[in-house]
Amino acid sequence: MQNLTVWLTIFTFLATLVLILWRPKGMNEAIPASIGAIIVVLIGSVSISDLGIISNTISGAAITIMATIVMAIVLESFGFFNWMAEKLAERAKGSGVRLFWYVNLLCFLMTLFFNNDGSILITTPILVMLLNNMGLENRQKIPYLLSGALIATASSAPIGVSNIVNLIALKIVHMDLWLHTAMMFVPATTGLLLLTWLLYLRFRKILPETVPTNVSGLSRSTDHPLKINKGIQHESEKARSRFMRNVLLFVFAVRCSLFVASFVNIPVSLMAVIGSLVLLGWRWAYLKQSPADMLKKTPWYIIVFAFGMYTIIYGLNNIGLTDWLITFMRPMVEGSLLHASVMMGTLLTVLSNIFNNHPALMVGTLTLMNMDLSLLELKIAYLANVIGSDMGSLLLPMGTLATLMWMHIIRKGKVMLSWLEYIKITVVVIPPATLFTLVILYYWVNWLFAGTLQQ
Repeated sequence: MQNLTVWLTIFTFLATLVLILWRPKGMNEAIPASIGAIIVVLIGSVSISDLGIISNTISGAAITIMATIVMAIVLESFGFFNWMAEKLAERAKGSGVRLFWYVNLLCFLMTLFFNNDGSILITTPILVMLLNNMGLENRQKIPYLLSGALIATASSAPIGVSNIVNLIALKIVHMDLWLHTAMMFVPATTGLLLLTWLLYLRFRKILPETVPTNVSGLSRSTDHPLKINKGIQHESEKARSRFMRNVLLFVFAVRCSLFVASFVNIPVSLMAVIGSLVLLGWRWAYLKQSPADMLKKTPWYIIVFAFGMYTIIYGLNNIGLTDWLITFMRPMVEGSLLHASVMMGTLLTVLSNIFNNHPALMVGTLTLMNMDLSLLELKIAYLANVIGSDMGSLLLPMGTLATLMWMHIIRKGKVMLSWLEYIKITVVVIPPATLFTLVILYYWVNWLFAGTLQQ
């Protein structure tokens, strides 16, 4: 009977993963995750008491991410992101190369201010409209769109709050958000700079020398999947720009408050909710738009998906998967911290590209928690896992849900890119950037934090 439970749990996990990646008839990923979670509970891999532990683990992360998404939707109703695209084209001053760097900067900041999935969902359609407005050929659009997608997804590594699975993993390892950022921001951002530079070297012969600067009218487009409110279009450009800057400063202040809250032991989710409520009130006062539309526009299924996936992973943990992984992974972590960083990051890169980064990071993190590691070994191994999950996972399109969503969005925008073409680019840039980031992580943590963490 025990063996049957083990095999049924493994089969449920694999079947759930196939359905999430395949998504027959556009099936929402929360559906197979929910069904899989119900199955592992019914077969006894996860108990009712385990569900309480799971809820406690993911609740804060889910609330934080949902509050962040609400803020992004409010900014979308202001026309903020379309305004940003227009300003980005103006700043490029007709240079295709300058536009490349600005696009990547925009995608980096979008993920830092919101989250990686939101960055992909909001920025990609706007970039497609921008590039179509510029009249670029298909091959000339790829450098901007693909580099932007890779940077947007990988940019969830520097701060843990930009990715729901990172937040869940933080809860599992009992690590504060501010400490994660202090240890990770420099190496991850350095790695992102290298990744962007490698992408530029790969694309420099394709980038157009000049691009049009007159791309006004994006803010009036209705092609974006989220409806854009037109309530501020009557304002002068100067007043509009001032308003947008004020909104951006507020969002930046809210983002900073999350790290302050983490440092003084205030729930991060509380600050995120307060920030989103204030922004909703601001919209209500400015656009006379009730917050009621958030009930329909907010993707609540993300909470269901996260809960379902973690329930399935918890079931794998209960049937002994992590015990087997401990035997396999312990030699990678013990002895040398550099070895731990490189090997754990490499392992999570492989697992993420085979099984997708969400379950890979959860499994890797649960395994680390059962290995009786020293505090320093645990921290650096966990951070290496995050790098493998957030950056290394980009080697294949199936490595992250964000990448799969991105490929779907650009196809809807009539931009063609096959999986083979994608891999021909990522195989050149992702492995060196990931390895470089893992090495920098070791030297940064060892230099700045080793003494503190070992006390």
